[in-house]
Amino acid sequence: MSSSEFPEVRTVAGAVRGRRESGLEVFRGIPFAQPPVGEARFAAPQPVDGWDGVREAFAFGPPPPQEPMGPAAEPPAGLPAGLPVGDDWLTVNVWTPESDPAARRPVMVWIYGGAYKFGSVDDPAYDGSRLSRDGELVVVTLNYRVGIEGFAQIEGAPANRGLLDQAAALEWVRENITAFGGDPDQVTVFGESAGAGSIAALMVMPRARGLFRRAITQSVPGTFFSAALAGDIAEVLAGELGLRPTVADLSGVDPRKLPGAGAALTARMREYVHRWGPVALTPTPFSPVVDGDVLPAAPWQALAGGAARDVELIAGHNRDEYRLFLLLGGLLGKVDESLASMALGLFGPVPDSEQAYRTAFPDASAEYLFELVQSDWLFRMPSLHLAQAQAAGGGRAHMYELTWAAPANGGVLGACHGLDVPLTFGVYGGLGAMLTGPVPSPETEALSVRFRSAWTAFAADGDPGWPAYDAERRLVQLLDVEPTVTAYPEEATRRLWEHHAFAALPLITA
Repeated sequence: MSSSEFPEVRTVAGAVRGRRESGLEVFRGIPFAQPPVGEARFAAPQPVDGWDGVREAFAFGPPPPQEPMGPAAEPPAGLPAGLPVGDDWLTVNVWTPESDPAARRPVMVWIYGGAYKFGSVDDPAYDGSRLSRDGELVVVTLNYRVGIEGFAQIEGAPANRGLLDQAAALEWVRENITAFGGDPDQVTVFGESAGAGSIAALMVMPRARGLFRRAITQSVPGTFFSAALAGDIAEVLAGELGLRPTVADLSGVDPRKLPGAGAALTARMREYVHRWGPVALTPTPFSPVVDGDVLPAAPWQALAGGAARDVELIAGHNRDEYRLFLLLGGLLGKVDESLASMALGLFGPVPDSEQAYRTAFPDASAEYLFELVQSDWLFRMPSLHLAQAQAAGGGRAHMYELTWAAPANGGVLGACHGLDVPLTFGVYGGLGAMLTGPVPSPETEALSVRFRSAWTAFAADGDPGWPAYDAERRLVQLLDVEPTVTAYPEEATRRLWEHHAFAALPLITA
């Protein structure tokens, strides 16, 4: 066995053997914590046991238990068949140009999205090879607990276990990445959707302090739960199984059967709109919980108070975020005035949101208004407000908007949610193929190069290539065929949401 073909690295827990692939050294499935099963079920992640000899790091670890993705309950196209099974859900993967401790390359750590209820790093869309090779840096991806295992409010268990898993993986990076050629003082976390929301939480979590220097949040969701709301949702979730939301009750249920309760509740969440408000019309009953311990405050308030002024931030969103959900929900071309009125009233930021939106967008169709207010509530305004909060707190933030339309499906999806992921990785398998098509056009590739160049430059020195955001000029990078820097273009909605505070969502008791 050639050492160059099968490189070996010694981690704190023991030696691992990876493979050389297309000029990189790649290590997969390295455990960063004990399997969270048995007595460790629903507990904070525990340090992994050491091992003797050399552990093969050739294959991804098993994905965390989760409900199937998509309305047809089928795995995404492009996912490999025969995924590993087992309880080692908490693993990391490393792509590095060379595992030379003297190299001290910048490190990028990816946190996947998936509505806080699904996702895993074996999705081919998250292959780190192009980022690592083109940016000459180290890329790390990680699995974390999702759904009930990771985010349900369970009596006797810490809140936000999925976030604690992410912090534990970042601790693994701090302790081990030098051996893989990375610099533990130059760590950038980046993630999309629920991954971006996780990063917003990590920025203000005491247990994650000092574990990364830079952050890139792609489409931050605005859904953070109060403890009261999370507790009420957990009671209904456990009730699907005839149980209480306690460690004693739920630890007796096979982890692979528990996601069924989440899927059953998701299908009828709208029944609870009188208690849960707009959350009941989202596709997930899970979000980070502002519990006062693991997560002391909602990110927007904490950042505005200077909680992460030493972390450099890129925050951004896509122009047509919610259109993907219109397609997945079978609503494209089918939204009428009554649906638009309902959405404007429920998701809007002011007492008479319907009138405010209709006045601001007098020529908009019912479908566009339905889409727009949900894009704003769920992703666009939380992302803008995150950059604003970071700047207000004395930190540096760079803002972007992706305005390039996805070429697949005749361009009907526009710059929809998730389109930035294949552009970030330069990989067009998995979920990305649905948006860009499996064979990228020259235009797609050119924009992907811009994405990757900006992200890796930011990871290296904190400068993505455009000015920082401030309250006066509000400059943002528009990412399109011809990228431009301009004042934030969604001015009408920015003004509508100007005085809205993104805070922990309440349980409605009146």
